[in-house]
Amino acid sequence: MARRTVMRDSLGVAIATGTYGLSFGAVGVTSGLDVAQTCVLSLLMFTGASQFALVGVLGAGGSAVSGAFTALLLGTRNTLYGLRLAPLLEYRGWRRAVAAHVLIDESTAMAVHRADRDLARTGFWTTGGTIFVLWNLTTFAGAVAGEQLGDPRDLGLDAAVGAAFLALLWPRLSSPLSRLTAALAALVAAGAVSVTPAGVPVLVAAGVAVLVGALAPRSTDAAAGIDEGDAR
Repeated sequence: MARRTVMRDSLGVAIATGTYGLSFGAVGVTSGLDVAQTCVLSLLMFTGASQFALVGVLGAGGSAVSGAFTALLLGTRNTLYGLRLAPLLEYRGWRRAVAAHVLIDESTAMAVHRADRDLARTGFWTTGGTIFVLWNLTTFAGAVAGEQLGDPRDLGLDAAVGAAFLALLWPRLSSPLSRLTAALAALVAAGAVSVTPAGVPVLVAAGVAVLVGALAPRSTDAAAGIDEGDAR
């Protein structure tokens, strides 16, 4: 019964997330990538926020290096997920390598609070595997459709990357400290837009977040906000 419940919950999360690949496919090709490049990015990178960051920088005229660094910065959170899940899932060898590829926000959230290892593995693989399949299928569909759209500004797709990041960020602003950090980062990034190349404002905003995290006291309120965000 518990296993079926985990699978049901995991499939619900996975289906909702996997279909979002339609947006990435469309944004990828309208940002300058072709269909094949967009699909390979989903196959090999497979972490939505980093993928949107990369195509967002490229679409704004930034260099591939700036886009790669921005994507890498956002992807570092997966390292922390791995440190938490490695002793819980206890995989070795090629199984660990495969698990690392589907280690994303959703698969971590559906595994980390389970009562035992078997349920954690069920939640992890059901979520990660389903999202991987759906994300790549919908990326292809979105990319093919995006090729037929012409100028993305005609349909407002030039704002899709910013909207995607706002959707990812909003549920995490659950404490005064996180809201203050987001506001400061947004102000600094807005100021940097006119004086730095595309992609750099995101890196500068991330520096603000790191600085606030280093200087702010570890309060109960901040800790609660982090825990709530990680449990998404």
